[in-house]
Amino acid sequence: MSTGVQESRLGVGIIGAGRVGPVLARALAGAGHAITGISAVSEESRERVESMLPGVPILDVPEVVRRSELVLLAIPGDELASLAAGLAATGSWQPGQLVMHTAPEHGTAVLAPAMAAGVIPLALHPAIVFTGTSLDLARLSGATIAVTAPGPVLPIGQALAVEMGAEPVIVREQDRAAYADAITAAGELSRAVVRQATDALRELGIERPDRLAGGVVRAAIEEELLAAAARDGGDGFPPEPLA
Repeated sequence: MSTGVQESRLGVGIIGAGRVGPVLARALAGAGHAITGISAVSEESRERVESMLPGVPILDVPEVVRRSELVLLAIPGDELASLAAGLAATGSWQPGQLVMHTAPEHGTAVLAPAMAAGVIPLALHPAIVFTGTSLDLARLSGATIAVTAPGPVLPIGQALAVEMGAEPVIVREQDRAAYADAITAAGELSRAVVRQATDALRELGIERPDRLAGGVVRAAIEEELLAAAARDGGDGFPPEPLA
């Protein structure tokens, strides 16, 4: 398969209709790829598919795989190995098929059973907080996507990240766990600081403490991001406003 993803539109199937899968499907469809189908089990996930991907068929997992040149696994990281092995055991994978997962903590090794069947593995993690709505498409624009893939196919992962509107950042296979820890810590610590500040202000009887704390938190985070960019030789421009 050519590494020039932009030169050839792909049939893309999505496994997982949580907050991530339908959003990335919309982004890839916006780049001209055809969405062949998506798996969705719960009523909530089916409603999300109908809202985000009207007209896209809801199929069982093997049928999604059968129809697709690129299979996007938008499921929790602890489910990836068993799914890859299960589909390998039933002979569902197709040689030359692209298989991409979005779990931050894993590189491509978790897809070993699929690779043994001849698929091309990719690991792409968008570094945003997903809501599962069209708001995420704007968040993707200008965000970064961590890309991990074997050297010969790394350009495919980078091209897909660009097509989704983001900037690809290469993360080595052996660094994925540490990358996931850093990203998780950034999100959890930020949430904890906001909760602590707004709770304290609320106890003082201040109305809408989110507004008061929000200005301080946004300014502080932007200042620290500017400082980090300067240390790393960045361009010195302010970061994009926080969503």
